[in-house]
Amino acid sequence: MDELEAVNSTNELSNEPKAKHPKGLWVLFGTEMWERFNFYGMRALLTLFMVNSLLMKEGDVTIIYGGFLALCYLSPMLGGFIAERFVGNRYCIIVGGTLMAIGQFLMFMSASTFDSNLSSAQMLMWVALGVIIFGNGFFKPNISSMVGSLYPKQEKSKLDSAFTIFYMGINLGAFLGQFICPFLGDVKDAGGMRDIHAFKWGFLAASIAMVIGTLTFVLLKNKYVVTPEGRPIGGLPSQNTADDFEEGESQTANFSGKSIGIAVAVFILTFFGFQYLFVDKIGFGSVGMGEFVKAVIYPFIYSMGLALAYLIMSATENKVERDRIWVIYIVSFFIIFFWAAFEQAGSSLTFIADNQTDRHIFGWNMPPSMVQIFNGLFIVVLAVPFSMLWDKLRANKKEPVSPLKQAIGLGLIALSYLIIAYNVKDLGNSGLLAVKWLILLYLIQTMGELCLSPIGLSLVGKLAPKRFASLLFGVFFIANAAGYALSGTLGSILPATGDKYLKAKELGINLQDVLDKKVTLTADQLSLLNKEQISTVYNSFVGFEIHNLFEFFMVFVILCGIAGAILAMISPILKKMMHGVN
Repeated sequence: MDELEAVNSTNELSNEPKAKHPKGLWVLFGTEMWERFNFYGMRALLTLFMVNSLLMKEGDVTIIYGGFLALCYLSPMLGGFIAERFVGNRYCIIVGGTLMAIGQFLMFMSASTFDSNLSSAQMLMWVALGVIIFGNGFFKPNISSMVGSLYPKQEKSKLDSAFTIFYMGINLGAFLGQFICPFLGDVKDAGGMRDIHAFKWGFLAASIAMVIGTLTFVLLKNKYVVTPEGRPIGGLPSQNTADDFEEGESQTANFSGKSIGIAVAVFILTFFGFQYLFVDKIGFGSVGMGEFVKAVIYPFIYSMGLALAYLIMSATENKVERDRIWVIYIVSFFIIFFWAAFEQAGSSLTFIADNQTDRHIFGWNMPPSMVQIFNGLFIVVLAVPFSMLWDKLRANKKEPVSPLKQAIGLGLIALSYLIIAYNVKDLGNSGLLAVKWLILLYLIQTMGELCLSPIGLSLVGKLAPKRFASLLFGVFFIANAAGYALSGTLGSILPATGDKYLKAKELGINLQDVLDKKVTLTADQLSLLNKEQISTVYNSFVGFEIHNLFEFFMVFVILCGIAGAILAMISPILKKMMHGVN
């Protein structure tokens, strides 16, 4: 529906668009805020906890981190399916919030016991991450899909603004979580020694935040999370009425046995194809955890996304539906590259902040896990201005089509990495990057995020047939998952940071000469470097060795720059395929 249609549409409540957003938006805002406090607070600490307390290798941790995030964004497919077929959005949100609170408490237990029983603590961490993954799957697609139902049909043009406000709640929570959890959990003494026992307090704070968020939803949902007509949103699927759907739209998604069979075949074939691509072998042999993630979890994510995309498309009823869903698929593909670059925040950029950055601000040495707080801070500051910008451009009939906004987001994240690449070009092995450049990177990436992520959520909300809404949000989140999986792969090619060269020097080894193959290590020297988790070879990407941080950052410049340019060029075509939706 275009803007003219929206304005001319009527319902029993009003003939004019409402000036204010419904109160239910603020309930969902608050619920999502506390959930994001929980998730991002834990995320800020996770990789440092795994390396310093659980004694895991940085390369493996980066791969595992990417796999964890990817599964967090794959599991919404399951949560969306259960909600739409069986229990509704409301109950899934409550179940998801409860599971995530339990998962964070298990992380607290892991961080409380690692010094007495390391293997038990590692097992607790795996269980905790699994519980959080499933909890996120029940929570995430269902709360997002409820936002669009708050508005009458003639006000759907306000969804970009609504989702931007909703997204501010996400990032207000992220800001609070990335400040409070590192403040409590990432603690160093005056000599720079990290207290590896303090991580538990950050995880406990994350658990408490999730309890608050779940209770907020439970107590306020019946009063405020309702349709413009006053009916509950997200109840049992059997309670939906014809008013919840577009005129002429089927109210149930029907998948034929043939379509399900083909989807299963697509999944199996692509799974093993991706597996061979990632690890050069097929099967489920005994491997380390890092390789297991690349050999099983990453192929599962990519294959599931393709299978689900086919299954949904097989149940479409007309050309308009198919075209609009194709737009969701195409945009979802391009945002993979955005998230692959953006999610370096919790892995490679955190390691760089920890090991090769001067983090002093006004005399205060900021914890490395807290540096990413600037993303959440900038979102809180800029979300409303961006929402107002879209509203003003819309009023003047100059608003860019949604795919073009997302192309701009890709261009901005490419720019952020280009700037920091040139600031590390002459850094050397011992120089420190000024924290101001990381802050600038997060500022530019935040502007890119505001052009891409809430706009993507809004696009799915506007284009998805209601019977597919949660599943298509699941597809959108699978694209995020694929991006996070790619982020783990790309993060693992991070070259040795300055601390590695310094540690090797303390061992009497010139690491630069080792990497350049100018010297041959003895067995004892090789053992010492392995013990300190120092690689003796350059990492590579698509056949190219990554020798330094400049080359590492340029990978993201090229990938996101090309993706943004292509998406911008095809935006006019996508606009036609959206059939009046902007």
